[in-house]
Amino acid sequence: MVGVETEIKFRVDDVAVLAERLQTAGFHLDTPRTFESNVLYDTPDRQMRARTEILRIRYYGGRWTLTHKRPPGDRPGEDRHKHRVETETVVSDGVALAEVFRSLGLVPAFRYEKWRSEWSDGEGQCVVDETPIGTFAELEGAPDWIDSTAARLGVSASEYMTLSYGRLFEQWCVDHQSEAENLTFDAVGAEAAKP
Repeated sequence: MVGVETEIKFRVDDVAVLAERLQTAGFHLDTPRTFESNVLYDTPDRQMRARTEILRIRYYGGRWTLTHKRPPGDRPGEDRHKHRVETETVVSDGVALAEVFRSLGLVPAFRYEKWRSEWSDGEGQCVVDETPIGTFAELEGAPDWIDSTAARLGVSASEYMTLSYGRLFEQWCVDHQSEAENLTFDAVGAEAAKP
């Protein structure tokens, strides 16, 4: 599946309040809170990152997916919203695929985890991600739908974020003087436990 993904993120202070607002706005819960694990692969010298591309193996809800994302060639990758060309497919064995990547010279460059729940209203999607560094929601759909839905949820355009979880984690590490290398519950928890 190939398409242009358009989305924004925003911080969530109270998951229960957001769930209530989503229901009031006509959303229904598609996937209840489920653990998700992601590994980004790159060349040893991070050529993909330099091109603002990702190659990801994800395990979520008992299913492996392979995703490649890159900026669109015909418009900016970011304005008020984040735009990426996304190519994604289900794979039967993510562990075997990771071995293929390693054989081709790719390395695991970044790991991140979260607990995700997925909501939809028939037009777009809202995912709620509980990460080791806080809870965030993503609205994904057409730009007008994102803006009108955000307004209905009480989220102003000034709260929009277009940063990836990798970039949010980098900011968190600077703010918390953390040496954690991955956005995993174990790594962030170990850093928080340091005196």
